[in-house]
Amino acid sequence: MQTENKNQPFVEIVREWNPADYKIRYALFDFDGTVSLIREGWQGIMIPYFTQVLEEVAQEETHEELEDLVRLFVTDLTGKQTIFQCIRLAEEVRKRGGTPLEPIEYKTEYLRRLGIRIHDRKEGLAAGTIDPDDWIVPGSRQFITMLREKGIHCLVASGTDDADVQREAQLLKIDELFDGGVFGARDDLSVNRKESEIREIKAMVIEDLLEKEGIDPSELISFGDGYVEVQLVAERGGLAIGVATNEDTRTGINEWKRGRLIVAGARAIAPDFSQPEELMRLLDYK
Repeated sequence: MQTENKNQPFVEIVREWNPADYKIRYALFDFDGTVSLIREGWQGIMIPYFTQVLEEVAQEETHEELEDLVRLFVTDLTGKQTIFQCIRLAEEVRKRGGTPLEPIEYKTEYLRRLGIRIHDRKEGLAAGTIDPDDWIVPGSRQFITMLREKGIHCLVASGTDDADVQREAQLLKIDELFDGGVFGARDDLSVNRKESEIREIKAMVIEDLLEKEGIDPSELISFGDGYVEVQLVAERGGLAIGVATNEDTRTGINEWKRGRLIVAGARAIAPDFSQPEELMRLLDYK
């Protein structure tokens, strides 16, 4: 359920911290739902499709029971690469006595269906008939620009396929803002692998920053609407900020996202980036 609490401050502090303990040099952003809204409504494609697949093999469960099951595991895995949800679907098919397709085949069909939904958005952006700011989270362009002006390197890590993230960042005309790079999922890291063997793209990017680049956790802040990036940065000692955007209305808080982000370890929750000066104060910038 998505609601807007007009009495709630723009930034909700969940876990207090001392700004002096952080000297932010890098800002990591999730993409879909945090910066980009091109794929808004994706769950409305995935959940019915996965439910349909399970109905073909289920013997006793009702449509509603299967849909509830799918919704639960789809939302639990949101933020990870799409292949993780497809692996889980294959497991559920097998549990019911069916012979599942390869997870990559489920992913391909899901992306085909999603592509139909978002086709006009991408075509309009490419043709210049749609304003890119109509499909980004409010205030994100201005906020990322402000971070860059303070010398903070910005980058994206997304569970969406790398080629799609790269292209959609270009369509939204925000790719050049991410001087630290734009990183998405790669099938060569997941095809024909067990779930435990798949390298999670967000974990890889964070590990590269902390280990290969020698960045201290106190120099890293993350912004995301997914459990994964918030948990990963929080566990490593970085400053994790949850962005609980209501993608339907483009205003206010999505309460389901908020609750999940708090559990993941978010220090603070914001609805979007529409008050960038307020967000900059989290970094102790006036």
